[in-house]
Amino acid sequence: MSALKQFAAKYFGEDPVFARRTFGGIQPPTFKEHSLRSRIMSSPIPPQLTIPIGPGNSGEISLLVGIGERVLKYQKLAVMTFYAEGRSEVPVHAPTSGVIISIEDSVVADHSQQQQRCITLASDGHDEAKKIEGQPDYVRLGSAGIVSKIRDAGIIGMGGAGFPTADKLAGCGDAGPEFLIINAAECEPYITADEALLRERADSVVMGAKILKQASAARRCIFAIEDTKPDAIAALQQALKEQLSIAAFCELVLIPSKYPAGSERQLIQCVTGIEVTTGLHPTENGVLMHNVGTAYAVYEAIVNGKPCISRFTTLCGQALKTPKNFEVLIGTATDYLFELCGIEPTNKQKSILGGSLMGNELTSDKAVICKTTNCLIAASANEIPASAPEKACIRCGFCADACPSRLLPQQLLAFSRTSDTTQLLEHGLFDCIDCGACDYVCPSHIPLVSTFKESKTLIENHEQSLLRSDYWQHRFQFRQYRIKKEKDQVLSRKKEVPEQPVQIAEQAPNTQNNEADIISKEQASRDIAAAVARVKARRDEKNK
Repeated sequence: MSALKQFAAKYFGEDPVFARRTFGGIQPPTFKEHSLRSRIMSSPIPPQLTIPIGPGNSGEISLLVGIGERVLKYQKLAVMTFYAEGRSEVPVHAPTSGVIISIEDSVVADHSQQQQRCITLASDGHDEAKKIEGQPDYVRLGSAGIVSKIRDAGIIGMGGAGFPTADKLAGCGDAGPEFLIINAAECEPYITADEALLRERADSVVMGAKILKQASAARRCIFAIEDTKPDAIAALQQALKEQLSIAAFCELVLIPSKYPAGSERQLIQCVTGIEVTTGLHPTENGVLMHNVGTAYAVYEAIVNGKPCISRFTTLCGQALKTPKNFEVLIGTATDYLFELCGIEPTNKQKSILGGSLMGNELTSDKAVICKTTNCLIAASANEIPASAPEKACIRCGFCADACPSRLLPQQLLAFSRTSDTTQLLEHGLFDCIDCGACDYVCPSHIPLVSTFKESKTLIENHEQSLLRSDYWQHRFQFRQYRIKKEKDQVLSRKKEVPEQPVQIAEQAPNTQNNEADIISKEQASRDIAAAVARVKARRDEKNK
């Protein structure tokens, strides 16, 4: 019996389902043990919360409160309406009671790190909540009712790009997908929020998965988790056994502990064997995927009636005395959380948002927690050393072996440096998921991922420029067509006017003039004759 099957027999008494296959990937040190030493801690209510609504350039913000207004916990504060892929509304709720003191732009701890419109709430310490009602018997709601409540709770994807959960469910259609996959892989170093959540609240996560299955009408539900998380696996298996009706519909799949096994497309292929076509959503291939944190948020929204006002976030790094996982209120500042963990400012080199491989350096420790903030690293100089000097590519091929998308990074590098757009697209540049596996194994320290990101940006900007050019060319052609059409209409109107009335109108004045001329001549003749007669009469009188 293999070591993996021995592990399975130890925890389950029988062999679980194993993943089919994986491509590429790496196995870096995980650095997860420090934040898993203690249980999840609920963060205290900070004096002030700066609650993100959303980027103003992505849609329309509808404010429901004003400055100086007192609000209650769970009260709806605003609604963000997105128009990127159809109309989508995501409401924002108050994490605690207090008074609105400002509504302005602030830095948010997400991967864009752009300033977003935020509502600043001064907490009053009472945590006075608005009355809420759950629906434990969620089956009565039906799929549409569940989706509506999820939308009203403001739930978005907790582990990825933050796509609205209700829209993903509504996009499945009436038939429903073949697979609903609950992503519990969490493969990137340092991040342990999902593992800690499963270890302590697996029963709630399993119930959330069941609700998601009901809402999506999926035929199979699969929990996919790495085989190196024994505590989380045991808790998950126990939760499935305790809820026999759930165990009948849910499968547990162990996947190899390899980065980036938790990436959406890679995990789908690993678990189901389905390779998602480039440019298509997984739902178009019959697969719906949600994160463990999303499943828990759905459980809280449906069963307990709680909107999304918090999330689970890993606080770690050598600059922290007590790394741990927090259930953090949305809008909490990162420096406030670092202080809770006992930060050593002299030891902190930089702050990283996310894991060590795909994370980005925080521009400010005043950045606030949003619904997608899964990890914050207060890194020392030893943890995140400065990049080594770049050397020439030695054609070792390590990057190609490590690429989970089966690309050829060294070829993409050559085409990127020559700006060969055609070859970049033909070699699948946009299939790159920016995981950083090629950077990690490159002995020449070539910044492959950053180079590929620049090439993607250039291509996207070029395509946008072409779209704008086509748009203005269309506008110009339409204007030319409109001018020509107006000229043609003027000419057609002139042709439609009859000529005879115009001639009659011109002749009428001439006829009147002729008659006047005739009358004036006759009168002159009469006057002359009369004058001649008078002269003749005077002569006759003289002669007499």
